[in-house]
Amino acid sequence: MAVAIPVELRNLFQEPALAHVSYLNKKGQIVTFPMWVDFDGEHILVSSPIGSKKGKALRERPQLAVSIVSNDNRWHWLSISGRVVDIKPDDNLEFIDRMAKKYTGKPYERRTPREVFTVETDRVSSSGQRGRR
Repeated sequence: MAVAIPVELRNLFQEPALAHVSYLNKKGQIVTFPMWVDFDGEHILVSSPIGSKKGKALRERPQLAVSIVSNDNRWHWLSISGRVVDIKPDDNLEFIDRMAKKYTGKPYERRTPREVFTVETDRVSSSGQRGRR
């Protein structure tokens, strides 16, 4: 059953705060990458080039964890675990371009095919109201 991200934490996805996304590789080791993330009101969204090791790992072992900390207030943070429930092509690189504009102010530079992973949350840990100013 999906767990909702509390409303008071959703603003983390409006600012250009890097997230750390962790998953298990084929050896069972935890691998963590700083990544751009988005939230569609229900799911967390992440992207990777088609054919990447990350994409292959998430297909074989869809469980992952994501943490994100506000750039403005380091005590305003969110940590989730969940699983990939959908994978779609990033048509015309619309998703990664939107993320690049949010994080860098310009379209994504590497124009190679990508895919978007939809993550359903099953655990949320956070700063809650403590992290709000």
